Parts: sequence; C-alpha cells; structure tokens
Amino acid sequence: MRNLNTSEKTNKNSNQKKKKSAKKKISKKTLIFSSIISMEVLKSTIYFFLAIFFLGGSLALGVVLGYFANLVESTEIPSGDEIVRAINDIELVSHVNYSNGEQIAELRSDLIRTRVSKENVSPLIKQALIATEDEYFNKHEGIVPKALIRAMVSDITGFGGKSGGSTITQQLVKQQLLTDEVSFHRKANEVLLALRVEKFQTKEEILTAYLNVSPFGRNNKGQNIAGVEEAARGIFGKPSNEVNLPQAAFIAGLPQSPIIYSPYTNTGELKEDLSDGLTRKDAVLSNMYREKYIDEKTYEEAKNYDLKADFLPREEINQPDNGYLYYYVETQAIEALMAKHYQKDQLEKEKVFSQDILYEKYYQMAERDLRRNGYTVETTIDKNIYQAMNNAVMNNAGWLEDWSGDPIQIGSILMENQTGRILGFVGGRDYATNQNNHAFQTKRSPGSTMKPIVAYAPAIDKGLIGSESQLADFKRKYGSENTNLSNYGGTSSESFISVRNAIKDSGNITVVNLYEKLLESANPAEYFNKMNIDISASVTHPSLPLGTTDLSVYQQINAYQTLANKGAYLEGYVISKITDSNGEVVYEHKANPVQVFQPATASIMADLMREVLVNGTGTTAKSSLYNYGAALGNADWVGKTGTSEEDKDFWFTASTPGVTLSTWIGKSYGKQMPQSFGQNNMRVWAAIAGAAYQISPDIFQTAQRFELDPSVNIAKVSSITGTKMGPAYINGIQYYTPGKEVNSYFVPGSGPIDPTLRFGIGGTDAQYQNYWNKNTKVEKKEDKKKPSSNRNQNDVDEEDEEDTEDEEDTEGEAGEE
Repeated sequence: MRNLNTSEKTNKNSNQKKKKSAKKKISKKTLIFSSIISMEVLKSTIYFFLAIFFLGGSLALGVVLGYFANLVESTEIPSGDEIVRAINDIELVSHVNYSNGEQIAELRSDLIRTRVSKENVSPLIKQALIATEDEYFNKHEGIVPKALIRAMVSDITGFGGKSGGSTITQQLVKQQLLTDEVSFHRKANEVLLALRVEKFQTKEEILTAYLNVSPFGRNNKGQNIAGVEEAARGIFGKPSNEVNLPQAAFIAGLPQSPIIYSPYTNTGELKEDLSDGLTRKDAVLSNMYREKYIDEKTYEEAKNYDLKADFLPREEINQPDNGYLYYYVETQAIEALMAKHYQKDQLEKEKVFSQDILYEKYYQMAERDLRRNGYTVETTIDKNIYQAMNNAVMNNAGWLEDWSGDPIQIGSILMENQTGRILGFVGGRDYATNQNNHAFQTKRSPGSTMKPIVAYAPAIDKGLIGSESQLADFKRKYGSENTNLSNYGGTSSESFISVRNAIKDSGNITVVNLYEKLLESANPAEYFNKMNIDISASVTHPSLPLGTTDLSVYQQINAYQTLANKGAYLEGYVISKITDSNGEVVYEHKANPVQVFQPATASIMADLMREVLVNGTGTTAKSSLYNYGAALGNADWVGKTGTSEEDKDFWFTASTPGVTLSTWIGKSYGKQMPQSFGQNNMRVWAAIAGAAYQISPDIFQTAQRFELDPSVNIAKVSSITGTKMGPAYINGIQYYTPGKEVNSYFVPGSGPIDPTLRFGIGGTDAQYQNYWNKNTKVEKKEDKKKPSSNRNQNDVDEEDEEDTEDEEDTEGEAGEE
C-alpha cells in the first residue's frame, strides 16, 4: 500500500511537472506573441503619428505657403531691369527752376552721400560687414530659412529676443523697395523680392549697392551721411579704399544704429562719450576673428588700436552762393507738399501750422518726399529780375553804410498785384555773413506804413470817414500810461487837418485819434485775419497804427497788394507747380482771392496815397525813379513811408497798377540809425525798382492809372470842416461853414455829415470852438434853438445851462493839455 502510494505520488509529481513545463511553454509563447502584437501596435502607432505629423506638417506648410501667397498676391513683381535700377537708385534728385524753366539748383538731400564703385571699397569693410550682418552672405540665395523661422518664432512667442533674420539682400530690399512698416505683409514681400534680387545681381553688386545706400550716422560737419565713401571721408578724412582694419570695423558697425554709434553730434562736435561706437567696433572685430577673416594677433592689435585719435575735428559747412533763394524755395516747396499728407489725415492747414508737433510731423514727411522722389519745382521767380534786384543793392551799397561797423541789412520783395506772384526778392546783403532772410523771416516795427492798412482803410471801409474828413492834430496824452503823443520830431499843427493831408504828412496824432474812434465800432483784426496776419494781441492798443506790432516785408507787401488789387487779397506765393519724375502734377498753386476791402475803399486809398509820393514824405522815392526812365517816374505810384521809434527801421512800400515793391532796412539787433537813412532807403528802393523795370517794363503797367471805383460816393464838402456846406448853429449862434467846396470820396452808403461843432474826429470841444471862431464869422444871433433839420448828434446845445457849464469845464481841461 505504501509502495503504491509512493508510485502514485511520483506519477502525480511527474504529471505536475509536465503541466508546469507546458504552462511555461505556453506563457513563453504568449509573451512572444504579445511582444509581437505590441511591436505591431507600436509600429502602427508610430506610423499613425508619423502620418499625422507629415499630414499636419504638410497642412501647416500648405497653410504657411497659402498665407505667404496671399500676402504677396497683390505685389507687382518687378522685372530684372527694374530690380537692378531700384536697388542702385540712391535717390531721385529734385530740381528747383526759375519761372522760365532754367534751373536754380538741385535740392540737396538731408543725407550727404557719394557713390563708390565696388573696386574702390576696401575688402576689409566688406569682410567686416559680412561677418557682422550676414555670415552666410556668400552661400544663401537671398534668405536664410532657419534664421527666418527663428525670427518668426521670436516675434510670435516673444521669446528669444531680437534674433534678426534679415540678410544683407533683405536689408537692401527694405531700404530701396519697401517701407519701414512692421507687418507680415512687408516681410513676405521682402523675402520675395530678396530672392528676386539674387537672380539678377551678383553678390559683389548687392554688397556694393548696400554700402552705397545705407545710412552711416553723421560726419564732422554734423550732416547726416549715407554710403561708405562719405562715412570714410566724413569720419576719418580718407577714401573708403584706404581705411585700416579698426577704421573698417568701426564703419561696418554703424548701419545697425547710425546715430547712436556715430562719433559726432548734430553740430559736428565729437561726443563726450564715444563708448557705444567703440564697443560696437570691438564686436565687429570679434565677428571677423570668429569667421576667420583675421587671426588672433591681428584681432588683438586692432582691438587695442587708439581709434579716437583718427576721428576728424569739427568743420564748418560751406554755404551756397544763392542761399536766400535756395533755402526759401526749399521751405516753401516742402510746405506745399505737406498738404497731401495732412489732408489724407483729414486735417486743416490752420490746425497743422498752428501746432508745432503737427507741423514738424508733416514737414518731415513732405521733406522726405522732396528729397527722394525726383520732383521738379517750378517757381514764380524771374531769374533776371531776381539777379537785377540783388545787383542793385550791391551797386548802391554806399547808401547802406553808416560807418559804425554794424552792417545795415535789407529785405525787399516785388509782387504782382493781380496774381500774388513773387517775381523777385532781396533776402539780405550777404548770405555768407547773415543767413536770416530779411524779406520773409525778419519781423520788425512797420512804423507809419501800418497807418493805411490798420486805420485809414478800415475807417473808410466802415464809412467812418471820407477822403476830406477832418482829424484833430493837437498834442495830447494817450494810452493807459498817459504817454505824450506828438508827430515825428515832436511837432503838431495844433489844428484840424484832412485825412488826405494826414496820410501825406504821416501824422501820428491824427491816426491815433482816428484809430481810437474806429475801435468803438469795428475790429481791425478782422481785416488782417483775411490777409493771414495775426494782430489780435495788440489790436486794442491805440498805438498800433504807429507800428507797435511787428510785420515782415512779406506780410506788409501782401497787405498793400490787397489795396492795389481793388481790395482783393491774393496770398503771395513762390511755388507755382511741382511735378514728379513722370511729369504728373503733385502740387499746383490755386488762387483763392479774398475780398478784404470794398473796391471803393481800395480806390480811395490809392487816391490818397498818391499824394505821399507827389508832395508828401515819399517825394525822394518819386524823384529818384526818374533816374531809371521817365516812364517809370511818371507811372502812377501810390505808397507810404515808415519809420519806427528811435529810427531803428525804415520802410517804403509803393504800388503801380501792375506791381507792389516793398523795402525795409535796419540793423540786425534793432540799433538806431541816422535819420537820413529814411531817404537812403527810398533811393535804394528806387534803384531796385529801376533795375527790375529795365528787365521787364511791362509788369509795371506804367501806362495805367488807379481809377476811382464806380461805386465811390463823391460828395461836395467844406475844405475846412469836411462836412456839408451850409449854416451851423453853435451855442445859439449861426455860423456859416468856412472854406471852399471840394470833392470828398466815401464808400457806398456813407457820406458827409451836416455842419456841426464837432465836425471831425478827436480833439476837445474847446479846440473845435476855437477853430470855428478863427475860420468863420457870425451871421446872426438866434434866440431859439436851431432847426431840427440841421441838428446832429455831435452838436452841443449851449442854450441849456447845464450844457454851457459842461463846455466851460471842457475848455478848462483843454487849457491844461
């Protein structure tokens, strides 16, 4: 029993072992199978993800390519010739012409540059530039994809800093073919055009173009420079093919930040701190060593080189001979081109020109247009007239010398009345010694030339006076400071004089009396606003007609042109048209006449100002004109003299029916001059007129005369009172208006008043009473008040006891004056 049990046990163990062995075999097979299955699943998974990756990548690539295609869809692909021409076009030079089309000058760029050929650039500069700006320049075909991707990722994620990504070719495209706009659209076009450039230009040509167009900071004159040749000459005083290694490295480092790395300020002075540029130079040398253009020893020697000693000292800029004309026309052309920019932004000229920030913004935009776009600027300046006017000043310089050592300056403009065209001007004696344009920039006290335009013309226009109205000419005090008021030389007639004689003799007292009366019912600033002259700050000052606000010759002549043109203001201008390189008009002056004064007013003023030259303060000018031809002397000249306080400024402005000529002389710092220089100024004025007349007599219209406008109201008045003739009842006494009957000119709707005690403007009742007593005789005693038909709001009824007392008080005050 025990043996059987043992045998059974043995068999049982054997069977168990067999089962275990079988299980192990099954497990091993299962494991192998599972492994195979797992591997297949993994492979399938990998294949799946690879498929997804490639499909996604293809999709992404498709999206990118599609987006790129969309970005450049509207881009006009230039031809090979256009590409070559564009990248080598440094800038199109603009020209300024006289009115006959003859060139005045080329408009200089704000960037001083000299083109250089590829043979004349030092290999050191080229190596330094490639090592620093584009290490793969000689290998790529316009772009470096990995650099672009790196730059794009950096831009999108904000990580990685400013990684760049632009090759030299791309930078050239951006400068010459595109704008500075920061957008994917511009970048896409940059890539497309860079690839295009590489097809039509060799690497050497691309590099040379880049070296010619790129900005390189400032030179030792403070001028902005572009191009490697100007950099070498303007910083180190040598051509670009003669620089040494440290100099080449310094130049090659400039384009990244030209102004920061430049050794010079905008005045040409060396910067106190040169570390930025010198540090940049060392970085360039390091790049050259890394790219194996130089060995370690050369690198160390160049790094330790004293480059500061090579920087040129400051140098003055040589000014052009025709400086006054060149710079004035340049500024006017830029201001004309500003319009297209601020109008695009829906802004008005008045707002732009009144705010410095806006003005500077649009000025810079227009200036860039003018510098680069090859414009032709046509001016109104007649070359021969301009030269004749300036020669006349030079030939008569003796009249402008007072031997004090302080030069007397001059400003003069000749303007066409019916158009506002400026035919010629004199900006000063010598541009090399004084760059201030005294015709357009200098503002000085206009003296008595202010009287007709701020007082007499507005008063006539408002119907306040006629040509023979009477103005008080008695010494008096005026203004808040109670200033003594007298005529030039401290005189007065102590009487009443007509408007005609007041203008002829340039009285101060008379015009202040008139202006004070005018301010009671009118605002003269409204007239000046229409002529683009701002006098609002001083318009209420009674001394304004005496010239206590400053005007330029340009402002004054435009006001007198208005009177000579039947009261219609036409803005004086010098730019007639600007065309682009294709002949398309980008700007053209358009006349915008503004009726400032009634035609009747303008014609009355011409009649009055004629007396100034015939037998008034302007007779020296009239007589001097005969030296240049009888026709010129006999022309119908109307105008006005002007002398500022303490004889610091002398003016003369006069018109014929064709033109107006204004001249000012004075010292740069407003110093006093001898009184005789008022006469000298008129002699110079006549010399300028004569010189212009010899060149172009027709513009003066010497055969024409200023005629009274048909609308003028011609009325008969007393030469003594300026009122109607007839009896006047004063203090119960009848007086007969004295004097002879003369014509007085008024604007429509106005006319002379009836005879009355206060027949004029200014003065006290006592002064009027004395005037009546001296110039009239008593006709009869009246026991009753004068007839109502003869009453006037200015009359004084002396039958009223209270009125009599008032008159006596007034006479007492007059005695004190």
